Amino acid sequence: MNGAEALIETLQGCGVDVCFANPGTSEMQLVAAIDRQQGMRAVLGLFEGVVTGAADGYGRMADKPAITLLHLGPGLANGLANLHNARKAGSPIINLVGDHATYHLQFDAPLTTDAAGVARPMSDWTRVSRSNRDLAQAGAEAFSVAMGYPGKVATVIAPADHAWTDGAAPVASRKRTIQPG
Repeated sequence: MNGAEALIETLQGCGVDVCFANPGTSEMQLVAAIDRQQGMRAVLGLFEGVVTGAADGYGRMADKPAITLLHLGPGLANGLANLHNARKAGSPIINLVGDHATYHLQFDAPLTTDAAGVARPMSDWTRVSRSNRDLAQAGAEAFSVAMGYPGKVATVIAPADHAWTDGAAPVASRKRTIQPG
């Protein structure tokens, strides 16, 4: 099982069942994992503002997070206004932001960005995956944070090589609902 499959299986096991997505090539393993995960619904948005706005509305109505799947730091930046609104409203959201393979960052490709730095102002919690085996753990932590009262915005940065590398396993976690206090 690769890191993306372990992550998506972990999130689905937590009770997350919808992903609003505007992916790019760096997120293809995540797209494939979502497509293969029984019980996970993917909804394509043609702009990141649509994706983050839909996740905010879903979180407000369902009292549980949806996933956003965003393409690198610039894609995340396109959705920040709605993530600001979601954070202020206490909407639970889990952002999955793809990143270049870790060994490719040194080449400073045109879309290379400090994605975690972009995420921090509009997220209650931000974490960059450390390996393929860590990606599912980061997802479980993001779910736990997102479900904190009154609902939080949690962001996981997923380097492409962590998503496509085999040897990962899902993390057991429990479903929770947002509770006051």
